[in-house]
Amino acid sequence: MAKVALNKSSLNKQKRSLKTYNRYLPALELKRQQLMLERKKAENALQQAKERVADLRAVVEQAIPMLACKEINVNNLVKVTDVKLATQNIVGCRVPVIESIDVKVTPYSYLARPHWVDSVVRQLKEMVRLRVELAVYQQRYELISDATRITSQRVNLFSKVLIPDTEESIKRIGIYLSDQERAAVMNAKLSKQKVLAQQEKTQGGQS
Repeated sequence: MAKVALNKSSLNKQKRSLKTYNRYLPALELKRQQLMLERKKAENALQQAKERVADLRAVVEQAIPMLACKEINVNNLVKVTDVKLATQNIVGCRVPVIESIDVKVTPYSYLARPHWVDSVVRQLKEMVRLRVELAVYQQRYELISDATRITSQRVNLFSKVLIPDTEESIKRIGIYLSDQERAAVMNAKLSKQKVLAQQEKTQGGQS
């Protein structure tokens, strides 16, 4: 706890700080709860994207075993040429959202390659799209997780450090000022008694 001055000015400052902390804490707690909810949504979306990629890979491996044929080259048939992202504001956290994905298919001769290549191309187009979506969902989850962690740290800072420390400072200053006030009253009484005693002594000497 930082050292604070034990005076009325410091007491008023600590009371203002405590009022500010108590005003901001509920808003921070609400933000933390909302971010935790959004993080769960992002986690579910990420998991679903992973499952779609795995499911499509299984379909390709099962339905198109011809991919194992080394004589037929399907490399670089499909590639992503452009991805347009927008920014979404989620409880103060800016995360990417996909606007469009452009996929280019390299022209190929229908006569030079077997008929199943068309099916491969369709599956590959879907796969590259899913992988782009997966990357974006991963980034969204990480950004929201970071925002949740930072907000949770702030909530803990307010609730477990700043507010208790400020309340303790207010208590210490209050006790000190009360002691000072009592001491001042006692000193005033003692001074008055000394004055009265001196007056009585003077009056007794004169008589």
